[in-house]
Amino acid sequence: MMQPFKTYSLNLKGKQVTIDRPWVMGIVNVTPDSFYSGSRVNDEQALISRVRQMVDEGVDIIDVGACSTRPGSLSVDARGEMERLHWALDIIRREVPQAILSVDTYRASMAVCCVEEWGADIINDISGGTLDEDMFAAMARLRVPYVLMHMRGTPETMSSLTSYDDVAADVLEWMAHRLDRLRQMGVEDVIADPGFGFAKTMEQNYELLARLEVFHALDAPLLVGVSRKRMIYTPLDSDADHALNGTTVINTLALCQGAHFLRVHDVRAAVEAVKLVSMTRRAITPTSK
Repeated sequence: MMQPFKTYSLNLKGKQVTIDRPWVMGIVNVTPDSFYSGSRVNDEQALISRVRQMVDEGVDIIDVGACSTRPGSLSVDARGEMERLHWALDIIRREVPQAILSVDTYRASMAVCCVEEWGADIINDISGGTLDEDMFAAMARLRVPYVLMHMRGTPETMSSLTSYDDVAADVLEWMAHRLDRLRQMGVEDVIADPGFGFAKTMEQNYELLARLEVFHALDAPLLVGVSRKRMIYTPLDSDADHALNGTTVINTLALCQGAHFLRVHDVRAAVEAVKLVSMTRRAITPTSK
């Protein structure tokens, strides 16, 4: 069933931006070990080519990560993450100065540097503030949009932390509690991400997908990040390199349930899915007279 699309606004460094259609967030990984090799860039020309391609294909946000968070991955130290992010953000800002930049980090100090010194517009935290107790205070200071994602444990341990009474209800309750705390601290622009693949089994991921609409109760824009993940390629006896079609199917299901952001490796396919779902939604929504 096609859910209505609820409009939100975000404050991007003093400019109020309306989210009146789904946005596409393109992934750039300046790491040597991210699970999908197509997202990795390790030299300047490769980085420039990737971000320019994303812009040409209609990306709305470029999400830069410098620390792999795939299941079982080992964390890079803060210095290594900082050097990678500084290098990448400087190049992207120079080449596509108009781009909206998100930084994928769970470290508060990194968030501050990226926003105040290197031009980031959004902070995307896989841990929802659980891996750095200073993150929420940093976001209250920075006043930029914050992606609050659900995860248990760390990337090294999360695969063993999948016991829930009711996965959708439990994740919703956790997110509501964290979101309330953020709002009490004055953080107004929060994007909610249920965290597909993070401390969830295969079956739990699909239960979250089937019940995605319940997260609209948070009264926050909803981000879905399933691109080329194991939940897609394992049932198809495939791998991440061959998971684009499956990703588009799952993204389309998420869009039909009112998702506001898709975080993806493949921008063109996601932009096309957004366009076709949006046309369908308009066709079945009565126009006011």
